[in-house]
Amino acid sequence: MKLSALFSVKTWFSVGIRRRPKGILEWVFMPFAVAVGLYVIAAATLIIISPWALTVLFFSGIGALAFLTTGATEDSDGDRPSVIDIALALICVAVGAYFAFESEVIVNRIVLLDELTFWNIVFGTIVFLLTLELTRRTTGVGLTALVLIFVAYNLFGHHLSGVLQHGEIGFEHFIEITVFTTDGIFGLPLRVAATYAFMFVMFGTILHACGGGDFFFNFAAVVSGRQPGGPAKVAVISSGMYGMVSGSPTSDVVTTGSITIPIMRRLGYRGAHAGAIEVAASTGGSLVPPVLGTAAFLMVDFAGIEYFDIAIAALLPAILYYVSIYAQVHFSSLRNGFDRLEDDMIPSFWETMKDGGLFVIPLVVLTVALLMRFTPTMVGIMGTIAVFLVALLKANSRIGPIGLARVLSETCYRMVPVAGACAAAGLVMGGITMTGLVGKISHLVNGLTDGQQFLTLLVTAAVTVVLGLGMPTPAAYILAAALMTPILTGIGVDVLTANMFVLYYAVMSALTPPVAVAAYAASSLAEDNPLYIAVLAVKFALGAFVVPFAFVYGPELLMQGPPLEIGLSMVTAVAGLIFVAAAIEAYLAGPMTLPTRLLMGVGGMALVIPDIRLSAIGVVLVAIASGPILFRRLLTKTAPPP
Repeated sequence: MKLSALFSVKTWFSVGIRRRPKGILEWVFMPFAVAVGLYVIAAATLIIISPWALTVLFFSGIGALAFLTTGATEDSDGDRPSVIDIALALICVAVGAYFAFESEVIVNRIVLLDELTFWNIVFGTIVFLLTLELTRRTTGVGLTALVLIFVAYNLFGHHLSGVLQHGEIGFEHFIEITVFTTDGIFGLPLRVAATYAFMFVMFGTILHACGGGDFFFNFAAVVSGRQPGGPAKVAVISSGMYGMVSGSPTSDVVTTGSITIPIMRRLGYRGAHAGAIEVAASTGGSLVPPVLGTAAFLMVDFAGIEYFDIAIAALLPAILYYVSIYAQVHFSSLRNGFDRLEDDMIPSFWETMKDGGLFVIPLVVLTVALLMRFTPTMVGIMGTIAVFLVALLKANSRIGPIGLARVLSETCYRMVPVAGACAAAGLVMGGITMTGLVGKISHLVNGLTDGQQFLTLLVTAAVTVVLGLGMPTPAAYILAAALMTPILTGIGVDVLTANMFVLYYAVMSALTPPVAVAAYAASSLAEDNPLYIAVLAVKFALGAFVVPFAFVYGPELLMQGPPLEIGLSMVTAVAGLIFVAAAIEAYLAGPMTLPTRLLMGVGGMALVIPDIRLSAIGVVLVAIASGPILFRRLLTKTAPPP
């Protein structure tokens, strides 16, 4: 890339091309990536090291890999890094070496009392600039612009008037907090990426490398392939299963969508339609325990909630998410006459279990480890070891030393966008701390909503989705959580529920237009407009947008309360989402008129909320709406042939 390109508009408003090293470059990059991966594993499990130092070295290693494997623009060379890429990678290594040498002094200094040295300021500024460029390359304009807005607010917000004004913050003060403490770039988000998230990404990577992804698809085909709309239903189930271990909507779309989208298109689905189903299904994978995703690991440290409690609370909302999408796909398939999966693409149950049934064992290991309340880091390691041992039992799933090296290097490559997003989120959080922005935002929101719970929930959902436009889920969650969860807890929502509410909508932002990152990943496979795909994906996930409100008003849906109440609430919520899906698709046992759809939609929404009075109203409305349709269907079936 020419030096002049660094100053072009296109450079700053594009995501860099992702490279996968091949040939000689693979063998050049792999040892470095493996070394970074081994350091992360050792630092997270064996080495006693300060959180700040651990995160600095992780940033240095992953940052170097990021610049080597991510071009400056989408038009950069897709095969090899440029001179500038190599220079930036070497600067990352130099930063790591400097901070490793100075770590003891930096960790033990008194913040804002012990003055920074000249070289501290120089290398701190370099880290700040590297973070901006890393964020731009890996996540694009959305998060980068947000970071720059927050930086500008930190440095110049003292010139504002009113509630948003804060005390003057000089550049040296800004660098000190954002680089030389655990409140900034090297804070919670990046530390989670360097521990919990890395281990679970490694688990998903080795599971895929050993053939676990093929098992998920075949199992889904066995379960739903013979039903109407079989290919779409296979996409829903397989994407949910794979997303359960990948924790990344975009990765899920690329992996399972490469199989499901072409099959759907071949059997009559429009490209946008097929892409939307895959996007909606893949997005929900980040809500499915036991893995969930990086955002859930952030919740552990940010909210002080045990991962076991998060996984338990996430179970029923995840089921409801997929019930909603599956039901809508079903009614859409009936309305449009979409056929089942072809027979030669549906394996037998016993053949599927024989070939890949052993991959259930690592999931069982994860679940048991969670129940035994091991730390998330240990859970991820135990799951990875379980996959490796299970893979040894079958010749076609074994991976040798080279395969393990590739798994470790691939894990590091997959961590690149996560690390970029987490570093940027830490930078923003440092700024929020310095300016006291949480209290200011709380004042503004309370003034807007007058403390009313429903309006506050609406504002929180909107803010979370907007913050998530164009950025990975972890960054969306941590920023929204930092700003909005104190407001929710202030109006009586408990900490777990408030954070689950924000997490849910942070995940949903991945499919929400206009910047739906998962839809852009699907567009090349579907060969259709990404914006249209995102709009249709929202339609397929429309019922699921109600679920967070349901568990705020009915904590039974977060596994809180007596078992009987939990069970009844789940039954009514499932029924409600099915009726909502039917109303959206204008089809139950036959086509529906607009008044019928409205009655059924409102009735279904009432059933979703765990409240006996609302449930009674919902039953009445649904009965009025569905009664004539079901009666006509019954008459049609019982009528004698002419």
